[in-house]
Amino acid sequence: MGPHPHGWWIVLHLVLFVFWLGGDLGVFYSSRSVLNPALTPAARATALKIMSGLDLGPKICLVLFLPSGVTLMALEPHGAELFGVRLFPLWSVLLVWAFAALWLVLTVADHRTHGRFPRVRQADWAIRIALVAAIVGAASYTLLADRPFGVDTNPRWLGAKLLLYALALAAGLGIRLKLRAFGPAFGTLVSTGSTPEVERTLRGSVDGCLPYVWVIWGSVLAAAVSGVFKPGALL
Repeated sequence: MGPHPHGWWIVLHLVLFVFWLGGDLGVFYSSRSVLNPALTPAARATALKIMSGLDLGPKICLVLFLPSGVTLMALEPHGAELFGVRLFPLWSVLLVWAFAALWLVLTVADHRTHGRFPRVRQADWAIRIALVAAIVGAASYTLLADRPFGVDTNPRWLGAKLLLYALALAAGLGIRLKLRAFGPAFGTLVSTGSTPEVERTLRGSVDGCLPYVWVIWGSVLAAAVSGVFKPGALL
């Protein structure tokens, strides 16, 4: 049948899935060394640097997943319309990429400055919360409507994929909330040494993120399956 006309965009989308999940696995593995009280504070600080470096990859993938997905939807719109206007014309795709570039700058800046600039973190939070709300709305409509956006090929797989993306975004916010006590506790560990209270705080913060981490892993895997197999889609 020959190569797919949008093959490179599909490859990009799949690579983002791979690096998102793979990077998260690396973060999880290195976090075990960060929590290991048998290691010296210096060794644990080195493990934390590795964990932080690995964590930037999934954050970048999460951001770029949005414009790459919109690009694929624009290349194969299947007649999707909203209020009689075609969804995702070229100008709107470029606008999404511009928005994603701004969001990516905020994400990387917040990651590297570790929250030292509250306005950057607040802007990133606001974007993520707004996206969760908007995507959940669009996904719910796609899942429930008979002909969502005028499409009659049963694109509910796409609604499910959008919902999973929103779930991963929301879980990421949950992780940030659970880690609020981690930074001060680790600073105490490095400056004055380990105490039972410090160790409890560190472990409680990191291990408290595990349910959210599992949600992200499950969401990423399920979204990949949905995008590849498109269950229920009509040709």
